[in-house]
Amino acid sequence: MGILRADRITGLGGANAIKGSAHFHGGGDCGGLETEVSSDFQFGSNDFTIEVWANWSGFDSSGFETIVKSGNTNASNSMFQFDYKSSESKLRIIPYVSNSSVVKQVSFTPEFDRWYHLAAVRDGNNLKIFIDGTQTGGDLAFSDTIDTETTGLSIGKRAMSDENNGYERNFNGYLSNLRIVNGTAIYTADFTPPTNQLEKTSDTVLLALQSPGNLFQEATGKKLYVAADRLNQQSVTPSRFTPNSPVGFSTTTDVGSQYGTTFDGFGNFATSTYMVPPGGNTRERNRGRALWMGGYAPSQYRTMIDFVNIQSLGNAQHFGELGSTSTGEGSECSSSTRAIQGGGSLVNTMEFVTIANESNITNFGDLTVARRSLDALSNDTRGIWAGGTTNPAMSDVIDFVTIATAGDAADFGNLTVGRRNIGTAASPTRGLFAGGNPGSSPLTDDTIDYITIASAGDAIDFGNLSSTFREGSGCSNGTRGVFNVGGPGSDVVNTLEFITIASTGNTTDYGDLFYAVGNAGGTSNGTRGVFGGGSGAAYTNIIQFITIATTGDAQDFGDLTFTRIPYGATSDSHGGIS
Repeated sequence: MGILRADRITGLGGANAIKGSAHFHGGGDCGGLETEVSSDFQFGSNDFTIEVWANWSGFDSSGFETIVKSGNTNASNSMFQFDYKSSESKLRIIPYVSNSSVVKQVSFTPEFDRWYHLAAVRDGNNLKIFIDGTQTGGDLAFSDTIDTETTGLSIGKRAMSDENNGYERNFNGYLSNLRIVNGTAIYTADFTPPTNQLEKTSDTVLLALQSPGNLFQEATGKKLYVAADRLNQQSVTPSRFTPNSPVGFSTTTDVGSQYGTTFDGFGNFATSTYMVPPGGNTRERNRGRALWMGGYAPSQYRTMIDFVNIQSLGNAQHFGELGSTSTGEGSECSSSTRAIQGGGSLVNTMEFVTIANESNITNFGDLTVARRSLDALSNDTRGIWAGGTTNPAMSDVIDFVTIATAGDAADFGNLTVGRRNIGTAASPTRGLFAGGNPGSSPLTDDTIDYITIASAGDAIDFGNLSSTFREGSGCSNGTRGVFNVGGPGSDVVNTLEFITIASTGNTTDYGDLFYAVGNAGGTSNGTRGVFGGGSGAAYTNIIQFITIATTGDAQDFGDLTFTRIPYGATSDSHGGIS
């Protein structure tokens, strides 16, 4: 018999693992969440516990980041708040007594993109603050009765409704498992932070931010709302417990209702049994890294580069950074070793990375025409960019480069119709450009063009999509291309359609995305297609996957590190690579 060290296996989380969080986008347009008005939040002289998992992406320009607060900015309508004063590096619990704030605080400097368990507790005549289960700053004397109001709570922002009055104090990052208990000091000494989803106790008056798909789920039955004045800003969205879960923490990919098993300890296996290597060709076994480069999140372009291993479900990891936010609206293609990002916010910049090595991007050369919202495809030798907009004109330009050799792009030819936000697919010999926005009413197009990648020349009509779209994306396995129909705008659909790349013709129904989205970045590993991020009813960080050779609905893969429209994606083993 042999011994299997199962404690070294990186497994999926169990059914009770923390799964959900809410992403607060920060900035002046962050509306945050509100609860319904309730007398449950009146602490008076009671013991209480406020706890939450928090992960900062940045700090608010005001120097304050609100986690949760009762009432509005006016002290006469407030009872307590739990926040972080980044300008002074202080984590604070603030009860209100006789319409005045009583500040109790401890020193704390959080790192970005790291989860912290935070707890504020009243235990008799003392307030305690715990960071990752360790009491910080000692007991904070407090013997007063907290003001009593009948109000709701604001979560991730300073005040309810429209009463921030220029003092936004918005949280920028993720909050998960916000639990408020009125009547019990759960933590009175140092403790190990919970690694399971929190549960409702008899004294729980709020338990929220636990669902990866439902922002308004709350365990005690209270109603939650996006702040009315910010409803259209998409300032807070549901997410998983991402990114960068704590070391040793069991996360879950949340595929339907099925969750994996957490492995620990040792296990025995018979040496007479065989250990069988994974099946599939060399490409599938040894490659399959997908990249999403830059993108747009509410109010600004982004520079982060994410990666996943397509053959393994899970959340994306940070790869590196683009050289500038100006290239955040570009698109990328790749060989089996090198990925190139081209274009952006009316720039002609091309930059590249070596896919196997996490790093920041390096200059490659220039496109022939500066433009944004263009799209790309490639085989293992040549990279192609097509379409886009020079604002306001739509471009029909097709550029190409030799991926292995840095330098400026050369003219390849022209699309049959100038347009932006095109879906792409490729085999080693042929590239397809599907749909897009032609810049005129109805702002959608059903055209599919094709080119022979090795031979410069104008695109040729291939056929038509069954549905017109303008914010779609695509992926391929070298034989079949699958397109996500996408937008327009918030009117996205979840439709997937496919074609056989070698044969001209119209698309056929494939199935549906499980989360309707436009402008998702699509790519593949030759077997599995993935669509990451995008926007629809809200911006999202969800990654969805399909098995390209079959038909059927997409499934949940994991999350990008940040909620955004990525515009494009690529991999070291997509359909255009032989």
